[in-house]
Amino acid sequence: MSEILLRSDANAVAALTLNDPKKLNALSEDMLARLQSELDSIAKDRTIRAVIIKGSGNAFCAGHDLKQMTAARQAEDGGKAYFNELFATSGRLMISITEMPQPVIAQAHGIATAAGCQLLASCDMAVAAEGTLFGVNGVNIGLFCSTPMVALTRNIPRKQAFEMLTTGEFIDTEKALAFGLINRAVPSDALNAATLALAERVAGQLGVAVKIGKEAFYQQADMTLEQAYAYTGSVMADNMLLRDTEAGFAAFLEKRHPEWDQ
Repeated sequence: MSEILLRSDANAVAALTLNDPKKLNALSEDMLARLQSELDSIAKDRTIRAVIIKGSGNAFCAGHDLKQMTAARQAEDGGKAYFNELFATSGRLMISITEMPQPVIAQAHGIATAAGCQLLASCDMAVAAEGTLFGVNGVNIGLFCSTPMVALTRNIPRKQAFEMLTTGEFIDTEKALAFGLINRAVPSDALNAATLALAERVAGQLGVAVKIGKEAFYQQADMTLEQAYAYTGSVMADNMLLRDTEAGFAAFLEKRHPEWDQ
């Protein structure tokens, strides 16, 4: 059997490939566990400065494994314990993407639906092939996408999110770009190169500064304006004291590329 999750590292970028194409890279129990394990490992790796999550075959990710979920309903409690644990596990994974120090970029093609759309929305950035479809379609089978809704409503305007959630309809890359769900849409044959170029651009920045900035980015979002400025002012002051930041200033003033230790 082939590995369900593949990892390749190059130029300070770790690429994770969901590799279960027959199931459209569904977030099965095994896939969730493997993804969590790899992301936890990467979060501790100072040599990695950016992460790409992508899918093999014809899709990015079709969401949770419906066959596993159906089988779980045969339990004495109707699957309640299983479902509580499944959605808690999935939630922890999505939170860990936000909390890890490295920026994470989703590279989408084909479809990103239900928990697959949640995975994409949980990433810090997203690049998609033209023609990719995005949806939170659980309502079509009687299951409202409540957990995917958390990430979706933190990416796009509420009315657009609510329409997607209640109609179960897909949106295309043009709408996804307009709504802010993705950063850019590119031709299919340029997808790998465009995503890698973005990741390498991020990876080329001072790693500790990006780590500080990513944490502050999410922390300030839930604060009042006054709290946010007080908090980010303190963060920037600490950032200014870093030796590598001092080196970056010097390089800029001397019109040369900075050489950083971190």
